[in-house]
Amino acid sequence: MTIFQPLHRLSPRDFPFAPLGLGLVLSLCASGCKSPFERNSEQQLRNAMVHSVQREIDAARGDSDESHPIELSATTDLTKLEIRDDHLQQIQEEFSTDGYVEQLQSQNLDNDPIAELIGLDLLGRETVLIPVSLQSVVQASVKGNLDVEFAQYGPAISQASLVEAEAAFDWSLFGSVQGRDSITPQTGAAGLGSGGVIRNESDSATSTLGLRRSLTTGGSLSMQHDIGYTNVESSFFGTASPNPSNASNFVVGYDQPLLDGFGRSRVMSQVYLARNAERSAVSTLKGQLIASASDTERAYWQLAFAYKQVIIRAKLLDRGIEVRDDIKARRVQDARQAQVADAVARVERRRSDLLTAKTALRNASDNLKRLMNDDRMPVGSEILLVPGDTSVAETLSISLLDAIDAGISHRPEIEQSILSIDDSTIRENVAKNSRLPTLNLTAQARFLGLDDSIGDSYDDSVSNRFVDDWLVGLTFEQPIGNRAGEAGFRKARLSRMQSIVGYRRTVQGIVLDIKNALNAVVTNHTLISQTTLSRVAQGEALRALIVEKELTNAGYSVERLNLELNQQESLANAEISEALALINYNTAMVDLYQAMGTTLDRNRIDFIVPDSNQLAPGESVAEYDTDSDHLDQDND
Repeated sequence: MTIFQPLHRLSPRDFPFAPLGLGLVLSLCASGCKSPFERNSEQQLRNAMVHSVQREIDAARGDSDESHPIELSATTDLTKLEIRDDHLQQIQEEFSTDGYVEQLQSQNLDNDPIAELIGLDLLGRETVLIPVSLQSVVQASVKGNLDVEFAQYGPAISQASLVEAEAAFDWSLFGSVQGRDSITPQTGAAGLGSGGVIRNESDSATSTLGLRRSLTTGGSLSMQHDIGYTNVESSFFGTASPNPSNASNFVVGYDQPLLDGFGRSRVMSQVYLARNAERSAVSTLKGQLIASASDTERAYWQLAFAYKQVIIRAKLLDRGIEVRDDIKARRVQDARQAQVADAVARVERRRSDLLTAKTALRNASDNLKRLMNDDRMPVGSEILLVPGDTSVAETLSISLLDAIDAGISHRPEIEQSILSIDDSTIRENVAKNSRLPTLNLTAQARFLGLDDSIGDSYDDSVSNRFVDDWLVGLTFEQPIGNRAGEAGFRKARLSRMQSIVGYRRTVQGIVLDIKNALNAVVTNHTLISQTTLSRVAQGEALRALIVEKELTNAGYSVERLNLELNQQESLANAEISEALALINYNTAMVDLYQAMGTTLDRNRIDFIVPDSNQLAPGESVAEYDTDSDHLDQDND
């Protein structure tokens, strides 16, 4: 049913079936607006979100309202080993990796002994070692990592999309110009000298200029100005008056949906979605920055472990060569060929382990260079990065409740889940509005002026001498049964419920990440003390064995020398276990801060949201506070 007539011509006679039509419209609206999902109230959905967070916090709090911090000490009690202080000092000086490095440096003052230990690079040149600190590699990573640089375009693109969505409500200027010259034959009365054919000639020109805009209510407004010129000559009718004529028209039009398509929430939905997409892209970028900084820290500690292994394997090889030579020297006394071969095999196995450790160090260095993406140290260079910072286990105090609270407050995934719920809510409102019938209002007013000059035509239009009419129209349409509208609303409603379940799943996943990381921190912190005790005890066993060998001739027996080889390997394994525990502890700390979403704060990195109008290739989205001390291991 379409109604489009001049308003001043409408009367009740024109609508004989208006009451029946109104009843039909109301019944269709009622049938199309019901949904079985209305039983799920907004409050129930909100309660589900709040409960998912409160349940985890209450479980972490326990019976008390206060947090229960975990206290981890940084010291290891060596008194339980009952080793004399001078022996402990000797173990530190002669049987530790630090003592071994000092010995190498004292033996070779001109060159870098570690570089000579590493050997030649892939270009056949001496290896160039570059010590790097954790602070410097993290700083380089947040500024130059390609994954971060790739992700930083996301917010800028979303920001441009937001402007594009908002531009749908900008004013548009439109216009047209056309001219026409026509000679039209027309049938005339019989008996005329011209054979009954009338010759009509006309010249005309029209131009249009106007503005139109889409409104946030769902309607549109247009203002248009038309200017026309007409000159008509007829061979039968003579000349029209006024001729030529000039017309000036002002037209104002307004179209507005009253049901489906009405309202700011429906019309602005694309703007709201674009705004959420921008925020989600910023959260994604922040998450990528956190991941990049965390991956760089992990890579740094893997480099430190690989470097430690090279020193341990080199020390083990040197000590094994000494014992092997002692066994070879006893061939003339009691060393059998099988014992000599076994000693040689052990040394060669240690040499292969050292070669494997060197390769692992180079691979760890290249991986760290990839994450840093520093022009001074590209991945293709043969510069070998070595750690300048040592892994340490410092005093730590942190509670599960505080960690969960930090994770829910700072993790980008939480904000993205909330934005997903908001997006589904926007789409649900749009789908809810789409269930309504189509009822559109159209209104138009035309002010016309016509005279022999353009100035006089303007006077006519301004004085309202001619008003064509005021037009008002209503257009109605409603699908019978409205199955498409109901299905769309049902789908949007289910999507919103699904997004809330996704939010609860995100919270649960964050809590799991935090607990796993915190368990790893506590476990590896305990393992540090245990592996340190084991390493010192193994060092004491080897020290005592060497002292016994030097004091008695029995210490030079093949059996005692084989025992020394075994003890060297036990000590090396204990040193590797201690180094691994330290690395795992520092890596677990990285995982914990990443799980809490506070990696950037921990590293004193300021996150800068990129602007699509100012973003340049290679521009960093992070600023690093180089004036502050790096990496507090405590919970402040």
